[in-house]
Amino acid sequence: MILHVFISVIVILSVILRGDWREWKTYHTTMMYFALGNLTYNFLCASYFLWRFNPDFLSNHTLTEMLYTFIVFPATALMFLSHYPEGKGVKKILLHYVTWITIYVSVEYIYTLTDSILYKYGWGLAWSAAFDVLMFPMLRLFHKRPVVAYILSVPIAIFWIWLFDVPVHLPIEKR
Repeated sequence: MILHVFISVIVILSVILRGDWREWKTYHTTMMYFALGNLTYNFLCASYFLWRFNPDFLSNHTLTEMLYTFIVFPATALMFLSHYPEGKGVKKILLHYVTWITIYVSVEYIYTLTDSILYKYGWGLAWSAAFDVLMFPMLRLFHKRPVVAYILSVPIAIFWIWLFDVPVHLPIEKR
């Protein structure tokens, strides 16, 4: 199965067909914030992954992660923000968040059914859903107030590291 590549192609086609690519300059920094977050996770959790994509078409986890870091995650941030219902009421805004969280959780659920993702150290789909509930508001916050989002990202990361006992005090090769 080539699920990871398939998702990447779907995301790219969505960005093109919906015309979101025209807005990339407006949301570029938030797209990079998303990529930076994923790179940070991969660095801090190297040799202690809470979740890990099982490679399919691509030959290893690293190449699969690069696909998500540099294509899927920035592109979904672009789609999420370029269609954000600015000034259209709380119900529309909540529906927008629920839609994107549902998309992310549904895709990850498919990954669990197809062994495209591996969970370890107590992480699971429910934790991913909780993370998504936090992640999408953080993307919006970063777009509007990047310094505040950066400041809040530090205690949030520390919380996840503490909660899942990620041994950041050890060198990568000893985790």
